[in-house]
Amino acid sequence: MTSAPAKHAHYFADFQSLIQGPGTDAPAWLRDLRDNAWSKFSDTGFPTARRGNERWKYTNVGPIAKIDFSLAGQPISANGSKALVPDYKVAGTAVFDLVYVDGHYLAEMSSPSTSSDGVTVANLASATGDNSSPIEAQLGRLAPPDNDGFAALNTAFLHDGAYVYVADGHSGKMTVRISYITSHDADTKVTYPRTLIVAGRNTDITVVESYTGPKDIVYFTNAVTEIAVGEGARIDHYRLLLEGNKGFHVGTTRVSQEKDSSFNSASFALGTSLARNDMEVLLDAPGAYCSLNGLYLTADDQHIDNLISIDHAKPYGTSRLNYKGILDGRSRAVFGGEVIVRRDAQKSDAEQTDKNLVLSKQSEVDSKPSLLIYADDVKCSHGATAGHIDADTLFYLRSRGLDLDAASRMLVHAFASEIIDSVKLEPLREYLDTLFTAAIPDKSLPVSNLK
Repeated sequence: MTSAPAKHAHYFADFQSLIQGPGTDAPAWLRDLRDNAWSKFSDTGFPTARRGNERWKYTNVGPIAKIDFSLAGQPISANGSKALVPDYKVAGTAVFDLVYVDGHYLAEMSSPSTSSDGVTVANLASATGDNSSPIEAQLGRLAPPDNDGFAALNTAFLHDGAYVYVADGHSGKMTVRISYITSHDADTKVTYPRTLIVAGRNTDITVVESYTGPKDIVYFTNAVTEIAVGEGARIDHYRLLLEGNKGFHVGTTRVSQEKDSSFNSASFALGTSLARNDMEVLLDAPGAYCSLNGLYLTADDQHIDNLISIDHAKPYGTSRLNYKGILDGRSRAVFGGEVIVRRDAQKSDAEQTDKNLVLSKQSEVDSKPSLLIYADDVKCSHGATAGHIDADTLFYLRSRGLDLDAASRMLVHAFASEIIDSVKLEPLREYLDTLFTAAIPDKSLPVSNLK
């Protein structure tokens, strides 16, 4: 077990320091999980070979693999990191915060819950030290390290993270904000955020998962999130990718849904040099519903890859997949949307769309929506578009007295608003609208069918 290829020597050294240091107090099952994950990563490494690898065909992770990222240490000070916490406020008593800086839980910036009414919102390190049987049953179940080098590496370094558990039948809606922050303290560091969310039967949770970091340093965030949605439960999940312009981010999200459950997700991405959003949702019981929305804006040489999969494993499931991209500069975006309808998943209803607004002649998008249907009584559709601002609509706005730049920005904002407006949490919706409005380039933009 305790070996590593030479090219992974720096990761192995960090792994040894973890298991011989702060990780020694972990329960036996967690130590075994980490050891197995390291063995998997040693075997697979990073997916740098793209020939014949459809999942990574359009995204080169060589820039990540060639840098010797080191495990982030305890932050020198949390003061400078407070400015990186998303600036929106949610009122109410059932609002809980978990804040992590460089992978370390910060109690002074957090408001956890370990109440006796079946609600736990806590850092994983403390939760696994108590009665950890519910965590043992779930952690690594939806995101096993078997076939993915990034998930394997995250699991090998599993020490702390966020844990949200709501017992069956808990009444009342609750909101949890999980903030993962990379500080300014050091260059070329890596963090491994880990999030586990378990929603019991007939519960209602809103979760906001955010990733932020400084603009002027190179760093790597390798995140894994597992979400189990119980029978009749509802989860509204928002993922904010607001990393620095030199940062790398690979996020793996795995979701499993039970009977008549509802999972509504919206992903928002700004910044990062290279980002991957890998989400798989399993509708594992009749009547499950999921809605996955996404909005990303790229500029300069940024690259963002959204790989989204919805698996209809049981009948009467409904899914909606709607992603939108805004591309500027020499940036590149990739969208791989896959909907699987298995043989026994009759009466499934699935729709997927990917729409892209190209603001520069140098930017590029690769879109590949797909349907894999093995049942015969279903309703499914998919589509993808990419283009510039519509000339007729632009002419209409200019005829109403708007100049070219103002009219262009208005159309770009309208394009993004569909996804932003899907956010039910009003303070978060207003915050995101402000962020994306400010990110829209202030320049003359390419126009389709200009006459």
